[in-house]
This record gives sequence, structure tokens and C-alpha cells, in this order.
Amino acid sequence: MTTSLRLAEVTAGNVDAAIGLRVRPDQEHLVAPVVKSLAEAYAHGEVAWPRLVCDGERLVGFLMAFLDIDFAGDGTGRDIRSGLWRLNIAAGEQGRGYGRFAVGCVAGEIRRRGGTRMYVTWHPGDDGPEGFYLGLGFRPTSETSGDQTVGVLELG
Repeated sequence: MTTSLRLAEVTAGNVDAAIGLRVRPDQEHLVAPVVKSLAEAYAHGEVAWPRLVCDGERLVGFLMAFLDIDFAGDGTGRDIRSGLWRLNIAAGEQGRGYGRFAVGCVAGEIRRRGGTRMYVTWHPGDDGPEGFYLGLGFRPTSETSGDQTVGVLELG
């Protein structure tokens, strides 16, 4: 990882590169492709925050956060949450700190908006990202979202 890490908005000029980003083949069942994330961002524009992870001018990853969603979905507003919706680090770029950088950027955006917790979900199992998220300080909430484990990180 270098010191030229940054997030970039998805634009007409970089959308093809974003769509072309691929995780390792053994991870494809764990995370949706970027093209699906961009479609979801379009459909949920009021809560989606998609960004490219760049090292200098090189695209190394994609993230999408969700900001201020009604997690319970009951319309009461009693359970508003923000967190990491999607994280795709390119197959040849993993293990260099880009995922940690991406999670830190989402945490920073949530803090900037006044949030004190960051949520994430992951597929359970030995081949999933649970160890990565636990290593960053996320703790399982004992909830599930679909078939995924829900984790929370206190942003203090």
C-alpha cells in the first residue's frame, strides 16, 4: 500500500474500469459484482454511497456504503443504521491494506455525518471475510440479514 490512496466517485469516464474490477474467483460467491452494486446504487440513490478505491491513478477496489437506512424496514425510524454495503478488492491487489483503508474511509464518512456505529454483513464460513472484519474490531450482533451475519463497530 502506498500513501497515494484515495476514494473517487464513479463517473462516465471510469465506470467501465469499475465494472471490470474482479475479486478472486474463489470469492465471487461471497460478494456481488460491481455492476450489481452500481445498479443498486442507482435504485437506492438516497442511501447508497459508491466509491472507487484508487492507489494513485490505479483502480484497486470498489466500496459501497449505506447511509441512514431504516434497517428494520418498518417505517418507524427507530433503527437507523449506516455501514459498509459492499467491498470488492481486485484479485491482484488483495493483502496490501486496501480493504482496511476502504473500511476506514466509510467509518470516517459515517462519523462526519454524526454516526457512532458502523455496520457490515458477511457470509459466514471459513472462506468468508469474517476474520478480516473481526480483525478490524467488528463484533457480531447476533442478528442476521438474509443469510449473512451482521457485525457492528463502535466508532466512539
